[in-house]
Amino acid sequence: MSDAETEKLAKKFLEACKQNSMMAATAESCTGGLIIAAMTDIAGSSAMVDRGFITYSNKAKMEMLGVLEMTLDTHGAVSAQTAGEMAKGALHHSHADIALAVTGIAGPDGGSKEKPVGLVWFGLARKDQPVHVEKRLFGNLGRDPIRRETVKHALQMGIEALSVPDVRP
Repeated sequence: MSDAETEKLAKKFLEACKQNSMMAATAESCTGGLIIAAMTDIAGSSAMVDRGFITYSNKAKMEMLGVLEMTLDTHGAVSAQTAGEMAKGALHHSHADIALAVTGIAGPDGGSKEKPVGLVWFGLARKDQPVHVEKRLFGNLGRDPIRRETVKHALQMGIEALSVPDVRP
């Protein structure tokens, strides 16, 4: 799956997990497992990767991650709220210490004025820390480029989260 840049980011994220003695999990919708694939393409990744949830349907998001039906009905699958609940759910339903979640519209169909093709919401959850959510508008680059950019951004978020010293009271 990995191009050179994605492979480099996956290695860097896994190294950060290793240095922090953390296991990682993913909750993926629009990427369909590409983030976990990038990580598991790296030899030795089993020491830092717990599991990946591929939750393409709303039902899967609810059943596997505990995303609330009310969240999906009120905000939609592609929203800050859903991305945050996906990340929290991946953490809760795994043995991971950090979870990366993505939900978006890769196209070519499915976009709207409010939620255009290329919109992706990212969630990052860590034990005992607030969930971090980010929005990216990649534009209508095409399905494959949107998904690949999503993988890269999710891994970069993980790297940045683990590069900051853990400050606990």
